[in-house]
Amino acid sequence: MKIKFKHILLVSGIVFIAFFSCKGTDNSKETILTGTTSILVDESLLPIIEDQVAVFESQYDAKIKLIAQSEKECIQSFVKNKSGTIILSRKLNKQENAVFKNRKIIPKEAPFAIDAIALIKNKKTNDTLIDLTDVIDFLKGDKTKIKGLVFDNPNSSTVRYFSELSGIKSLPENGVFSFKTNEEVIKYVSQNEGMVGVVGLNWLFQPNSSIKKHLENINILSVKDKATNNYIYPSQENIATRKYPLARVLYIVNCQGYDGLGMGFSSFIAGETGQRIILKSGLAPMREPSRNISIRNKIENN
Repeated sequence: MKIKFKHILLVSGIVFIAFFSCKGTDNSKETILTGTTSILVDESLLPIIEDQVAVFESQYDAKIKLIAQSEKECIQSFVKNKSGTIILSRKLNKQENAVFKNRKIIPKEAPFAIDAIALIKNKKTNDTLIDLTDVIDFLKGDKTKIKGLVFDNPNSSTVRYFSELSGIKSLPENGVFSFKTNEEVIKYVSQNEGMVGVVGLNWLFQPNSSIKKHLENINILSVKDKATNNYIYPSQENIATRKYPLARVLYIVNCQGYDGLGMGFSSFIAGETGQRIILKSGLAPMREPSRNISIRNKIENN
């Protein structure tokens, strides 16, 4: 009976956020709660989405395959119809929207959480502060206190973010390194002094077993914004209020073209359970989950 009640709640929620889906025809092999589908996800956001999928699959007869790639690779796969649902740290741009417009599809996107880009250093440097201006100047090729920057992937959302922030078209050849994943960045920084790693914050808040041992050797840096004289730590409160200068909003875009699992998962992640998962992860939900408070007229003494 409990499962049926949750089923009813989720179906009701679909009506409220129907804008997640794109126009199209139904797929008889898949519903909003059953079947299989794939979802493209920015690799820097993978841990929190894995948590969402795990809970969703435990409650419904559904199987979701996450395709984790760099932001650029995700977008390329999305426009090639490799999946009808994508999770990013930005909205689709004008050119990307034009691709779907030509197909007579209107991508519907909505924010569901606030994440952040974290800057990390090896603990042996005894450094917990960094000036964002120094990072920008370093990327422009100027000399700063920074020894080197380590990114996850040259096509990642973190590289795109800092390139736009510093106004450069490509990363400098000297002093900037890139790997494949956020996990590799964390491992490298934990073993090398002086380097500044650039990673998605949820990799630090929700580390897997292979990362936990490396976290003991790194510091998450407080960042000084260009407009202030204060160093801000990427705490949940500072992310939610946007005080932390590298906070970013996460979006889910659904273009399945029918009422399938993409639509159901969009409803779930933006709904009560999904927002509570985000809150517990250390990131900031787009809306505060409700809390049930029991009030008793009498206090019983045992």
